[in-house]
Amino acid sequence: MQTATYFFIFLNLSLAVFEEPAVYPLPFLVTSLVEVLCLLVFFGRLTHFAKVTLRNVFWKDTKNICIMVAILLSLTDLAIYGVLRIYDVRSIRWSRIVRPIFLINFAESRQIRRAFRSIRNTLPEITYVFLLFMFSLLMFSLMALKLFGERNLQTAEGLPYFKNYLEIVFDLYVLVTTANSPDVMMPAFDFSSWYALFFIAFVIVNTYIFMSLFLAVVYNNYKKHLKVMFGGVNCD
Repeated sequence: MQTATYFFIFLNLSLAVFEEPAVYPLPFLVTSLVEVLCLLVFFGRLTHFAKVTLRNVFWKDTKNICIMVAILLSLTDLAIYGVLRIYDVRSIRWSRIVRPIFLINFAESRQIRRAFRSIRNTLPEITYVFLLFMFSLLMFSLMALKLFGERNLQTAEGLPYFKNYLEIVFDLYVLVTTANSPDVMMPAFDFSSWYALFFIAFVIVNTYIFMSLFLAVVYNNYKKHLKVMFGGVNCD
């Protein structure tokens, strides 16, 4: 039963690869029939669990309620999407975001549920580091706007360079990953090599300091919650 449940959960999650917009598109009828089959299996597993569980215990378990709600939402969305396709109305399958609920909330997924709970408990404690990082990113973006916005610089494509504040925030956010380095700094560097100091300072503060600090806080808090959850067992 556990193997079958995991198989159909994996099959249900894999449908995202074949549904529009898809990597390997399949006809809507095929993907919808597979999804209905998966939902029927999930409903059958839930019904089986209800037969061997006291009624008041079953209905007080939020995991069972989450699975029932996810099944109803998926069927409703599938029906609406199918009707809209008949009338050539373009829409999206918004219920796909609830599919991981099946992976987390079935009784067989105890270990996954523990990991998810640890992640959930860790999030509030990393909020302060994340807010500090965002504050640093916004301040550097404002400095970039003041430094380069009035220089009438252009990118290699001939577009205005660092003129829009929101675009600057996005470009510097990408620079934290070094994905657009050194392209993002070349127009400023060509204007004056001294401007490279701004980008060097940004990378040191945000990529090397804040990202290391963020990773350390996430790791330590996740390990702490996981250790508490397993009753003090060493999680290293």
